[in-house]
Amino acid sequence: MRKTLGNIGLLFETSWEVCNKIGGIYTVLSTKAKVLKDQFGDNLVFIGPDVWTSDNPSPYFVEKKTLLKSAATKLKLPEGLSIRVGRWDVPGSPLVVLVKFDGVYPGLDGIFGEMWEHYKVDSLHSYGDYAEGCAFAVASAMVMKALAEHLKVPSTRVVAHFNEWTTGMGLLWLKLHFPGAATLFTTHATSIGRSICGNGKNLYAYFKGYNGDQMARELNMESKHSLEKAAAHQADCFTAVSEITARECEQLLDIRPQVVTPNGFEPGFVCGGSKYARLRRESRSSLLEIASAMSGKKYSDDTFIVATSGRNEYRNKGLDIYLDSMAALSAEDSARDTLALVLVPAWVKEPSGELLIDLQDGGTLPVNPRFLTHRLNNEDSDSVAVRLRSLYAEGKFEKNMDVIYIPCYLDGGDGIVNISYYDLLPGLDMTVFASYYEPWGYTPLESVAFSVPTVTTDKSGFGQWVLSGLTPGLATSGVEVVERNDDSYDRTVSNIASILSAYRNASAAEVRAARKGAAATAEKADWKYFVAHYDRAFEVAQTRRDKRYKKK
Repeated sequence: MRKTLGNIGLLFETSWEVCNKIGGIYTVLSTKAKVLKDQFGDNLVFIGPDVWTSDNPSPYFVEKKTLLKSAATKLKLPEGLSIRVGRWDVPGSPLVVLVKFDGVYPGLDGIFGEMWEHYKVDSLHSYGDYAEGCAFAVASAMVMKALAEHLKVPSTRVVAHFNEWTTGMGLLWLKLHFPGAATLFTTHATSIGRSICGNGKNLYAYFKGYNGDQMARELNMESKHSLEKAAAHQADCFTAVSEITARECEQLLDIRPQVVTPNGFEPGFVCGGSKYARLRRESRSSLLEIASAMSGKKYSDDTFIVATSGRNEYRNKGLDIYLDSMAALSAEDSARDTLALVLVPAWVKEPSGELLIDLQDGGTLPVNPRFLTHRLNNEDSDSVAVRLRSLYAEGKFEKNMDVIYIPCYLDGGDGIVNISYYDLLPGLDMTVFASYYEPWGYTPLESVAFSVPTVTTDKSGFGQWVLSGLTPGLATSGVEVVERNDDSYDRTVSNIASILSAYRNASAAEVRAARKGAAATAEKADWKYFVAHYDRAFEVAQTRRDKRYKKK
């Protein structure tokens, strides 16, 4: 353990995504776990929501009731709160506590009043998932306090790390009721920044003119924004995941993070050698079989397979530009077949029955619609489905290209693909993440970690990291970084199509160089290098805690 961290007796980290895979924060925490575990051992404890049942258990949680001195049965908690203790089934196998937080709801109005009195958090205009996030956050903070007391760890040796607005109220509660603990708060994306972009407004052209409080009122985001802003200002150390997000916080939350903590990746998630080669063969074979069953045509073994993935945010995550880039690519002459995938979870109803029959019978009858592996509950309004239907109707995809929308979490049990995302990645030739709003960008980092070259934008934290310290380009870093601004849509589409076209026709030597460059870029983003930023954040939190706590 580094000298500056020697006084930490308990390091807590909490998020709604601990043992609960929803989005990118799960990847942050699950890949960071091993390097933190190597430093802190079982002084590191993750805390997540217990949203699981016996019929639907968490696939990532391994229960061990005797851990933490049998805290699962001996911890003194308010009525209605309970915990399960175990290990997170990721590299490092860190300690994890899952919290059943229903007991917080009856007293939530009182807590909201307390937070208004002390921190001016406006919960009056809350709706949706606000109460659920706050109940979990406060329950997590109560568990932190109770665990420290149960393990007889002084409050001044406790460091508590809270992620995103959904845990912000826990930080504020802990500061009031366990003030000796040093607190950290990380914004992975400001709630108001994401909302500005999600509502179709131009973030960058008018960036310096935005006021966070004003926009929160306009977009009905007052409670979430108020909570996030208070947590950022009250934390002993406030961090953001990239420089682009740090500037966003400065503009919209009226505070610049004390430390920027870029997201790394754990190489233990990546296989190599013969296993990688096998996964590549199996993944490609399965994808081409599905494509053939859907389109009614046979695909060659050397089909160029490109994909995008991530959260289902049509504009923010660049799904709009990706689809239009595929249409532009299709218009270019090539003797090589192309299969473009959209691997983005949506509101799935069920696997396509027609496709299941074709796959089981080995048939090649076209599936309707030919681009959907799973039927959706909202096919008439899902943005990706609507755009694909339009592009196919307009004849934008020529005979040598198909685009397939796989709208489910690739956890190995979706009913059609039945391959997990990380096992599918090796089968791809290239990925595209044309993000408009992307505080970091795990998807391109995951791609290069599996030696798959990628295209991202200068509006992603990862893209800016590449631009700031590496040489962008497929031949050098395996990463192309394209411009995406409020006035550059058509230019960005054209640039991406040109990059894909050139790589589709690249020589074997050029492909090997790009894949080698991608792997080298991923090595530079290993958590063993990036964890130093967290070391600094822990030090800042403890130093600032010492100053405020001595004043009491």
